[in-house]
Amino acid sequence: MLARLALLIATLALSRAALAQPAYPSRSIRAVIPWPPGQATDLVGRVVAQKLSEALGQPTVPDNRAGAGGMIGTDFVAKAPADGYTLLVASSGPVTINPLLQKTPYDVDRDFVPVAMIGLSPYVLVTAPSFPAANARELVALVKANPGKYTFASSGTGATAHLVAEWFNMRAGLTATHVPYKGSANALTDVAGGQVAYATETVAATMPLVRSGRLRAYGLSLDRPSGLTPGIEPLASSLNLPGFDVGAWIGIMVPTGTPKPVIDRLSAAIGTMMQSPEVRERLTGVGLELNYLPADDFARYLKEQQTRFADIIKRGSIKVE
Repeated sequence: MLARLALLIATLALSRAALAQPAYPSRSIRAVIPWPPGQATDLVGRVVAQKLSEALGQPTVPDNRAGAGGMIGTDFVAKAPADGYTLLVASSGPVTINPLLQKTPYDVDRDFVPVAMIGLSPYVLVTAPSFPAANARELVALVKANPGKYTFASSGTGATAHLVAEWFNMRAGLTATHVPYKGSANALTDVAGGQVAYATETVAATMPLVRSGRLRAYGLSLDRPSGLTPGIEPLASSLNLPGFDVGAWIGIMVPTGTPKPVIDRLSAAIGTMMQSPEVRERLTGVGLELNYLPADDFARYLKEQQTRFADIIKRGSIKVE
């Protein structure tokens, strides 16, 4: 009798221990960041890795695999086992835009499954303080009245900033000459100096220069006001451009074939993480407008972005040489 009771107690203890085990075994999860340290996607990826470690009860390790405009790290995840142990800290360039402009070693629709969108990096329309327009309406009127006279800068041909500016020009009816640079810092330096008329660049890149008086801000690329840019109106409302709502997104994706329960658990953990005031402060601190979307909504959003940017590229005859 005592032996049977001891066996029953041991069995119950084992059952409770099994229930207490996390869905993941104890090996580390790798959060692949296809950009170098210090870049916005890297900072977001590190916050996500830390908080997933806490939520899942096991290490989630950031792994920078930079190069080729984010395509090296993205391809690494595309070819990783679909077991939930390799995550992609994904972003607009390598996932949405690069496949529309050049041959990539991965097929986004075939190789990846969305887990959750985390947020958007909005863009701000800026000029030098000396530019002869007091607001966005005056800027549009001036450039429209002088087709081909004015120039606009971007961080490079085919960059998200370039496509956002092209879409703004299309929607506002502007004809201006594109001047590509190697990076947003160089582009904004020449805009601030008056060598190039205007640019649309990220909040993170523009707002320090706006606050210091080196640039003037005319409007925001989102269709709603943002706490990241107090006092700056959305271009959608100030210029009556309905539907003008765009930003560089950042989210989490996994290789196709990853089990759905794993995807659901990751998505839920990210959603919970983003309710944390500490996390919200850290992410907004790198210029991110928080916009959590679970897996299915994120998948729909990605399709919309793919369609939009394909249209911009086609209408603007944009090519990467």
